Amino acid sequence: MRQMLGVMTLLCLFMSSEMFANSVPAQASYPGEQEFAKGENLLKQKQYQEARAVLEAGLTKNATNAQAHFNLAEACRGLKAWACAEEYYETALQLDAKSSAAGSTKPRLHKATAWKLLDEVTAWRLLDEAKGLIAGGKAQPDRMKQAEDSLDSANQLGLNKEQQALYQQLQAKLPRQRSTAVPTMQKPDGLTGGAGTQDMPMALVPAGEFTMGSTMAEDEKPVHQVYLNAFYMDKYEVTVGQYAKFLEVTDMEEPPDWYVMNQPQHQKRPVVNVDWEDAVMYCKWAGKRLPTEAEWEKAARGTDGRIYPWGNEAPTRLHANYGRKEWNNHLALVPVGSFEEGKSPYGIYDMAGNSWEWVSDWYDYDFYKNSPRRNPIGPATGDSKVVRGGSWLYISEFLRSAHRFSAQPTNKHFGYGFRCAKTP
Repeated sequence: MRQMLGVMTLLCLFMSSEMFANSVPAQASYPGEQEFAKGENLLKQKQYQEARAVLEAGLTKNATNAQAHFNLAEACRGLKAWACAEEYYETALQLDAKSSAAGSTKPRLHKATAWKLLDEVTAWRLLDEAKGLIAGGKAQPDRMKQAEDSLDSANQLGLNKEQQALYQQLQAKLPRQRSTAVPTMQKPDGLTGGAGTQDMPMALVPAGEFTMGSTMAEDEKPVHQVYLNAFYMDKYEVTVGQYAKFLEVTDMEEPPDWYVMNQPQHQKRPVVNVDWEDAVMYCKWAGKRLPTEAEWEKAARGTDGRIYPWGNEAPTRLHANYGRKEWNNHLALVPVGSFEEGKSPYGIYDMAGNSWEWVSDWYDYDFYKNSPRRNPIGPATGDSKVVRGGSWLYISEFLRSAHRFSAQPTNKHFGYGFRCAKTP
């Protein structure tokens, strides 16, 4: 009897729970939810065309989902539909910024990743435009000028290995005589860009030839003449204070020992412990780019073949910060612009000592033997990147403007910093 009562009790409880469950309405899904979930799954399976169609259908129901726009951009990137990818990355970032401003608790995009991907697909779009213009416009100077402008714009964004190879192929097909005119431009002190960049003055380095390389080291040979278009270079290395503003508005990780560097007494000293990617991302955020190795050397030594930025006189403590023993919690570095006697012919400071400076080029020991004579951008591939200028730790030999040094792009050492460049 007790067993029967127990069974009946359990049966009643089960029926009651079923009735309760059926009486509670199912939680309503938001518009486009099914399409967004299906599209994300297709994207993971690399079924890009199907993912694109499903996500586009979902966005007709709900156009405010930042992650869906990002996923659609990824599908377009997989299809090499560069303009489509560019459009949806931009929209995703805009929606994410609005969501953040409104105090939303929804999961956020990783902005640094989205920016990087946006630059990548924009560069591909520009390279494709240049390729089409060159193929169909050899007898039309205006089309070749458009192609040249597209290539320059792509290069400013920073190119990956595959893009660099295509860039160099297309550059070789352009007419040899490129424009040497310097476009009119607002004074660099008023350049717009990321927050905090307006306090970074720039110096104009005019178009023309300069002497690159030296006979003092094998990887600096042969000495050769290089023609560069006009460009702007930061007068000072990027400081801790400027990098702090960058970190405030991005998802980039803080460099090692940031709590040590980011102290009031260090705000005007160069930021270090940043790797090549960190430097690239900062310059892009600032509306600029890393200089090429050739641009860096010309900005440092000018056109008269001098050994150091200030001339041929051996370095002294009035010219540069070098030869120190310990980092000493960032006190080994000095505030930027401290050496008036050490500036370059263009009024650019600290191009010898203080911190090594990342440039955009891959390092190749024998590159100068086959380097292009006009606007070289370095090898298409490599294992290490070029750093220039020596640092607070190194002896005077490393301060020569022609001296080449290589570093793994992932290195975050307390001697590695950077400055940015910009095309007029």
